[in-house]
Amino acid sequence: MGGDHGPSVTIPAAISFLKKQDDAELVLVGVEEVLRAELKKHHGDKLPRLTIKHATEVVAMDDPIEVALRRKKDSSMRVAIELVKDGSANACVSAGNTGALMAVSRYVLKTMPGVDRPAICSIMPNQKNGPTYILDLGANVDCEPHHLHQFAIMGSVLCSAIEGIPRPTIGLLNVGTEDIKGNEVVKATGVLLRDDAARGKLNFYGNVEGNDIFKGTVDVVVCDGFVGNVMLKAIEGLSRFMKTTFKADIMSMVGAVFARKALKKLNPERYNGAGLLGLKGLVFKSHGGANAYSFEWAIKRAYEAAHNNVQEQLSALITELMPNSTGAAEAPMPVLEPVSTIERQAQ
Repeated sequence: MGGDHGPSVTIPAAISFLKKQDDAELVLVGVEEVLRAELKKHHGDKLPRLTIKHATEVVAMDDPIEVALRRKKDSSMRVAIELVKDGSANACVSAGNTGALMAVSRYVLKTMPGVDRPAICSIMPNQKNGPTYILDLGANVDCEPHHLHQFAIMGSVLCSAIEGIPRPTIGLLNVGTEDIKGNEVVKATGVLLRDDAARGKLNFYGNVEGNDIFKGTVDVVVCDGFVGNVMLKAIEGLSRFMKTTFKADIMSMVGAVFARKALKKLNPERYNGAGLLGLKGLVFKSHGGANAYSFEWAIKRAYEAAHNNVQEQLSALITELMPNSTGAAEAPMPVLEPVSTIERQAQ
């Protein structure tokens, strides 16, 4: 029900996904009469492996986190997340309000032991024809070194599970590759990651710069949510700018025809679907403005994570790798207290 377009996008995406993935089942969560009408419109009302779970409320894109948590307890977002908690679903996918999704997910599912803050992780293409995993992309704008350290561990586990890489290389996003560069948080994080590398726990490459993301220098790039979100929006903007540039005149359009294979790699719609890592359950966030093609990719990401038992691997390896000295402890998010700065910024 969420996102800028709601069922007019999520329903055709779900139908298309099911037709291609014959071992998957989907539960559509939302206002039943609205969903059934949209399914009928797209000739999907008779599809097998598709059920509806009724929810009476919807979290709006501009709803404060407090409203999503306290007042809309039967929202489609919360009901979907509760399906993951009780084991009825392996993963939740939402295009709704990011701050609300993060807050409700954290409240309902709780964080894994040792994880202080969940992080948003997605992928970018690189010139080695593989993905570069990046986190955090906006959930935590103010971070301490042990938060970035945890992000590195979670990103490494996700990349290993999805890509089948035993020891993914990890890069710390910085303004230079030298150890002496960067702010104090980045420098201190580098010390933690180098210590892990010396003990053979993580495959830390070192500091990387923005251009290393598309070079494929490392498998996983770690940064705080402020830097990550600005970077993500800049990349999306550049991609769309290039798309309009190729439509500027007839010669540009001809060039685009010849370059269409290469340009497909830069289509941000193909990289939609970011995992909220560190929770006791799989939750994936789609871009709020996603079209049906883009939202289908988000469903695919969630399917791949569930199919590859990412949650089980995350639980096992985070328990093994997460240090006990960070001071990070599992704590349910307070419902009757003011919303934290982190969650307000994530919204």
